[in-house]
Amino acid sequence: MPKNIEPELKGIGEYLRLNEGASFIIPEYQRAYSWGIEQCDKLWNDIVKYIEEENTVEDCYFFGTIILNCQENDQELLLIDGQQRTTTFLLLLKAFLIKINVMIGATKDDEDSKSFRRALCRRRENIMSILCKIHPDEISDEPNNEEDIELLKRSRFLLQNKSIREPFKNDFAQIMQAISLEEAEKNVATIKFKQKDNKYSNYFRNFKFFYGKLNEVSDLMINSMAKTFIERSEIIAIKSWNLEQAITMFNSLNSDSLPLNDADIISSKLYEVAKRSNCEKEFAVHWETFHKDAQELEKSKIADIDAVLMQYMYYERAKRKETLSASGAVTVTTPGLRRYFTEINTKTLSDPLKFSDGVSKLVKFWQDAYNFPCVQVLLKFNENAKLFLASYLYRFEGKIAEQEIRPIAESLLKLFAILEVEDTGYSSKNFKSFLFKVQIKMVDPNVPMQEIEQDFKQHILDNWKRDELARKISGYDKNMLVYLNEYLYAREHNLDFNLESKYDIEHIMPASGRNKQIIQKDAAIKDGDEFKELVNALGNKILLEYSINRSIGNEWFRTKISTTLKDKTGYIDSKYPIAKGLVEQYRKAEKLYWTKTDIEKATEKAKDRITDFIFS
Repeated sequence: MPKNIEPELKGIGEYLRLNEGASFIIPEYQRAYSWGIEQCDKLWNDIVKYIEEENTVEDCYFFGTIILNCQENDQELLLIDGQQRTTTFLLLLKAFLIKINVMIGATKDDEDSKSFRRALCRRRENIMSILCKIHPDEISDEPNNEEDIELLKRSRFLLQNKSIREPFKNDFAQIMQAISLEEAEKNVATIKFKQKDNKYSNYFRNFKFFYGKLNEVSDLMINSMAKTFIERSEIIAIKSWNLEQAITMFNSLNSDSLPLNDADIISSKLYEVAKRSNCEKEFAVHWETFHKDAQELEKSKIADIDAVLMQYMYYERAKRKETLSASGAVTVTTPGLRRYFTEINTKTLSDPLKFSDGVSKLVKFWQDAYNFPCVQVLLKFNENAKLFLASYLYRFEGKIAEQEIRPIAESLLKLFAILEVEDTGYSSKNFKSFLFKVQIKMVDPNVPMQEIEQDFKQHILDNWKRDELARKISGYDKNMLVYLNEYLYAREHNLDFNLESKYDIEHIMPASGRNKQIIQKDAAIKDGDEFKELVNALGNKILLEYSINRSIGNEWFRTKISTTLKDKTGYIDSKYPIAKGLVEQYRKAEKLYWTKTDIEKATEKAKDRITDFIFS
């Protein structure tokens, strides 16, 4: 019979005091230890303030709720919510222990000091019994290095960190076993290329911070703080014997911690299955590789780990044709990511190695595909585009060539370009419903690419009129079509195109600046309203390197085309196709003005270029 949830109000000392075989466990899917000096300083000040306000015994200080999932006969206490606090509590206790040992050695053994010395010894026994999981009677009153070293070896098992995200797992154990701050500092890891305290992990920095604070206060205050922290500070410990139930509680309670995301919960389920299947270690390696690769993908702003899992869910649903009703109609209702994998399609989680390899494959696809200009431009338009292109990527094995995916990427690009100018949303049947339907073909390797292309082409011809769409593109004043226009211009002129890591949307005629009025006059623009309309027109915008744009953003057109100012650069130095084209077109002109007529001509060309692409 499953056990009931057990919430219990406990003092910090009672909560941290485990029996000999028990341990706090930080699960594989949890985040790394991330508390820094700011959080430790708040904890310290809270204790000091509590003491200074002279609270009564009845008014204990409350440190919040901690959620534990119990396994292995209640000997493994998985920290679902409370990892940061529990780890920090133990680091503070260790700092107390080392400082109190020093204080005992420095306190005179005379009648006047006997009472205070006895109190310090009680603090020492109490803390040692918690850290070493033994009875206080087994601990010597006086610090004894040889005995303490042997006892403190047990403390490394008090908290075991299994998180695949924690790069400094051993630091906590080294601190717990150390007999002094100096010994701990010698044994903990150091981070390359970092200086001073920044070269240490959060574990050691926080431990050193607490020890430093203890050296700033009186001996009486230290004794009072240690007693208050152990005996008069409390938490509510909620024990659960069902992991999903524990995670649900965590996400529903108000917590100082970040809520577990869908990836955390899905990985916890996979770990459970892997343990039962005796492939826990192999899965941990697979998942850690996936997690690291997904983090790199996130740095490139392509997709975070939850987004990759969402793409995998879309792929699975399309492959299983779950987006079609019994009658063959498309259903666009999409379950939540967590619910899909933990309730609807639990079979997918039954093979952790296959699952981790499946999502890893997708990450590697994106690492290749994002180098292709057509994909770079597509992903500027709408996040949903990734969901469908990802499904198509699963057709391939190994490294992908651009020509293998360009036709589908451009088909999606046409549809999302229409969405950009239409007065409707993605959920419209002409977008979402169509994409869900065609996605079933995209995941089927037996359906030729040309058939999918034709479906897009016919769908566009059936639902939009060329003239009406061209009119909307002509009046477009936002930025997304600027990327498409640049891409198509490059293709039209057989030029290289690639989005730099840092770039801007450049207004050829500047929207502001000290020369605005004169530039407006030179351009034959009558008034402010006309200027505002023209300056945001599609033909007045191009892509430009961030550094160049910041150098010449509000300058005259003649300055932008040439490099007449010594400390500035211009379009002539740009790698972007339209900027280079403008240099070729205008640098030999007698009068270097960018006028109303130029903007209108450029807008007309962009409109034709994009319309031709959509209906090609």
